[in-house]
Amino acid sequence: MAAATFNLVNPLSEENAKRKVIEPDQTDYSPGEEEISRATLIWRAIKLPMYTVALIPLSVGTAAAYLETGQYSMERYFINLGSFVLVNVWVNLSNDVYDFDTGADVNKKESVVNLVGSRTAVHVLAWVLLALGFIGLVWVAHEARSPRSILLLACAIFSGYIYQCPPFRLSYSGVGEPLCFAAFGPFSTIAFYLLQSRTSELPITCIVVWTSILVGFTSSLILFCSHFHQINDDKAVGKISPLVRLGTETGSKVVKMAVLGLYWLVFGLGLVETLPYACLIFCIMTLPVANSVVSFVQENHKDKTKIFMAKYYCVRLHTIFGVALAAGMVVARMYATKQLPQALSNF
Repeated sequence: MAAATFNLVNPLSEENAKRKVIEPDQTDYSPGEEEISRATLIWRAIKLPMYTVALIPLSVGTAAAYLETGQYSMERYFINLGSFVLVNVWVNLSNDVYDFDTGADVNKKESVVNLVGSRTAVHVLAWVLLALGFIGLVWVAHEARSPRSILLLACAIFSGYIYQCPPFRLSYSGVGEPLCFAAFGPFSTIAFYLLQSRTSELPITCIVVWTSILVGFTSSLILFCSHFHQINDDKAVGKISPLVRLGTETGSKVVKMAVLGLYWLVFGLGLVETLPYACLIFCIMTLPVANSVVSFVQENHKDKTKIFMAKYYCVRLHTIFGVALAAGMVVARMYATKQLPQALSNF
């Protein structure tokens, strides 16, 4: 068994030796980071919190369907969840594979390829999981008689493909955030809304479109903040992420303006009654989480060890904000026949 392990790891080591390795003073890891345990690296590689980008579009889309029709299917919800999680595993694994190919992950200890020691095994697994996930989504689309939903999900997956896979690799041109916005916002959220249809396809209403935009907004913020700690590695391989262009100081200001813009948009949508008042109230309650994102990034954007956690602060905001949106739509449907003050007095 030991010999087999050696054979997997050794070819990878030889490949890494041929790559352009970043000098120690350029790496994104401080001396303290050199001592991270393998268990911690495995946890980072799994990226479990990141799979909220599968949970939130699904939950918001399902809640929007419930708001519009008063109906939903938990069976479809969980099949969609499992299938879309598999699609997101493909995104993460294939991203590690192609970043390994370019050398972008040469210093990224939590890269799955670096941990496993076999590029081929990770690559094959990624595409098998994508196939399984897509089959599950197609099955639900067939049950819902919704060809539009599978077209939207195919667009979401294609966005993920051109983001990271050759010959496109558009993430290297700095357009990953718009692709992330489209994939996890309008494409996925509206698709999951349509997958809750029973007898005929649901109409795509203003509230569905706007909530999908809000979900895409918080999803792309996660990706933006994930670049803070790996600017030097990205520069070394020609990956022009937004933060390579802007620098961390300006990037921290962009985060602040993005969060402010998110809440001003919610406030405006609530005032014109595009969003239910319950959504407005619940989303305002997430402001302390949003403030923690802004404060953390502003205080730590120059610290390459601490700023690694910025994306997890954004994951927390994405999750809680998405839950607030979904809960607001559910409450709005439950109390649809009552005025808001009367509904609130009943809690």
